[in-house]
Amino acid sequence: MKSLRFNIGCIIFLIIIACDDNLDLVPPQDLTTENVLSDEANIERLLVAAYDLAGQQDLFSGRIQLASELLANSGELAWRGTFFWPAEFNRKQMTSNNFGAQQYWIVGYGAINQANIILNNLAIVEDAQQRERIEGEAKFIRGLVYFELARLFALPYEQGLQNTQLGLPILLEGVINAGQISFPSRNTLEEVYQQAIQDLSDAINLLPDANGVFADRYAAQAVLARLFLQQGNFANARDAAHNVIQNSGHALATNYALAFNNTSDGVEDIFSWQITTQDGFNDFNTFWATIEFGGRSVTADVTIEPPYFELFTSLDDRSSFFYEGNSTFVTSKWQGQFANIPFLRMAEMHLVRAECNLRLGTAVGLSPEDDINLLRNRANAVPITDITLEEVLIERRVELAFEGHRLHDIKRLGQSVNNLFFNSDFLVLPIPQRELDANPELEPNPGYNN
Repeated sequence: MKSLRFNIGCIIFLIIIACDDNLDLVPPQDLTTENVLSDEANIERLLVAAYDLAGQQDLFSGRIQLASELLANSGELAWRGTFFWPAEFNRKQMTSNNFGAQQYWIVGYGAINQANIILNNLAIVEDAQQRERIEGEAKFIRGLVYFELARLFALPYEQGLQNTQLGLPILLEGVINAGQISFPSRNTLEEVYQQAIQDLSDAINLLPDANGVFADRYAAQAVLARLFLQQGNFANARDAAHNVIQNSGHALATNYALAFNNTSDGVEDIFSWQITTQDGFNDFNTFWATIEFGGRSVTADVTIEPPYFELFTSLDDRSSFFYEGNSTFVTSKWQGQFANIPFLRMAEMHLVRAECNLRLGTAVGLSPEDDINLLRNRANAVPITDITLEEVLIERRVELAFEGHRLHDIKRLGQSVNNLFFNSDFLVLPIPQRELDANPELEPNPGYNN
């Protein structure tokens, strides 16, 4: 999607400049919420605003992924930056006033609210096909945000359990004025996952096969594959990933480098957050690149340390996809200051399908070996035969490194970070103190009772 700098406060301005007849302009001081929500063209503008909120650097344009990578770090990375809040992630010593966690919550619920406003006002869109597409896109955004926030703000989802641990407040009604503000409590994690599954399933049924730079049905299905894998629902994860591979029209880039630093969507991008020189911020670049390529420092704020390279035992293009900072190693994935952010890549779908096929003893689409060797062949790595689950998981680590997956894989696999088990309270973000102060119904996460 185009990461345009919209927010709900911009809608009145957009209405003014979009009028066909300047003589018919409504004076700005006379515009009301009712005026805005009585024009179907404004619903499209609100949708762009919802994409914009989700695609801000405070959420999916780099910062939420930074939390995953630093919380999961056990020596493969180094935090060299001056910002205090990522340092708390890296130390696993967060406070309830952590700025990153606060922004994830604020911006995430802003995007959810924007989606809710759209969904509550769909009736004014007369064309049925347009109405379905808008509904699908709004549900894609809402389902995606609920899922990704739940993975960080709740104890991990555990396969086979009831998952009654505290999740997030589920809000389905849009708030457009202060009189509508409520004080919701937290739903269970299972309820949040079910809401996300429902939204994403609806999006798959409502969205077209192709939708330009906006979400289409395969983007929704790719997120659902990611969600099912997190649940340990391997059959559904496999089938969702397989459908994306077979029918989306996307394919692996011909070499690894071509999957990154692109200023327009590449063949591998199922969905990306788009950044331009005029609009948007790529905080992957901010934190993971040197100043030479648009980052904050000569070393890069996040550098790659020697233990990471121990994952490679033979020649592999991915083992050299780095450059030197000031006596540091820096990933080459995020060199493009104004490059798009590949959020859903075909490589991830092959990895999901391979892992699930291996676990289930199936070969839907391809065998696990063939799926993994597609990735290894393009990286000029030696093919694997008689593949094991450990080899699949290592392949996932090297292919998706530094893209925000690491913490979530540790949690779903029941692994640990240093001396912290996967279900440690200190691998869960604190509910922001400002939210606890404003809403007496919110309960803090364990370990953050101040």
